[in-house]
Amino acid sequence: MSQPIGVKVDRLDAIRSHLYANGFSTIQALADATGSSLATVRRDLQILEEEGAIDRVHGGARIAEGSSIEIAFQEREKQHLSAKRVIATAAYELLHPRSAIFLDAGTTVLQLARLIRINPLPLRIFTNGLTVAQEFLNIPNLEVVLLGGQLRSENASLVGPQAEAMLDGIWFDQLFLGVSAISPDGAIYSVDSAEASLNRHMLARSANRFVLADSSKFGTMATYKVAPLNVAQVITDSGLAVHWRDDLAKLGVATTIAELGGRNE
Repeated sequence: MSQPIGVKVDRLDAIRSHLYANGFSTIQALADATGSSLATVRRDLQILEEEGAIDRVHGGARIAEGSSIEIAFQEREKQHLSAKRVIATAAYELLHPRSAIFLDAGTTVLQLARLIRINPLPLRIFTNGLTVAQEFLNIPNLEVVLLGGQLRSENASLVGPQAEAMLDGIWFDQLFLGVSAISPDGAIYSVDSAEASLNRHMLARSANRFVLADSSKFGTMATYKVAPLNVAQVITDSGLAVHWRDDLAKLGVATTIAELGGRNE
């Protein structure tokens, strides 16, 4: 008897994630990791090979070259998912119909995009995120503009001088910005210089700026400074440490703390 489609999709995702995290794996190791039979794993590997996601080698499989970036994004998207969803819900409540907003390419902002897809408002949406833009295909009442520029595969985003030049001619009512890190000195940081530069342009072209950052981002560092955190309002989750709540207050940062149980403070 065949299995439901959803079960198969979950198993294929599990195999891809296991190969990404562990490198080459034997068929037996994949069967153990997914709780499946050897015959089922072999069939799944054939499907994934036909999709170009994996390479089958003697006795096992490994991630195909070129697909690891996609899987890395998917894995990052799954991290702290509950926190990202409550943050997105709090951000959605701030949207105003018929306004112009910018959604960056971060994984927390992607959750906001999915809420807009489910409960559309009449909005003009600008984004540099390919994955974000895809959420809005065939959704009524949305005017969606995707920035041009250089493709940054690691984040499925468009960056660079062309994207910055386009921003210089637009003004947004609201910006929803994800971050790589919020440093102990209270600044926003990015892992990529081009992304950091584009983020600064986003901040300069927006009337109301919101940083969407789950609590794990606080007290961490990345390479390139974007801006001081107090140029924006912060939406985070209730896992935020007490000392960070105090620090944000001292910095004069307006903060919304989304309760993981569903309530907002």
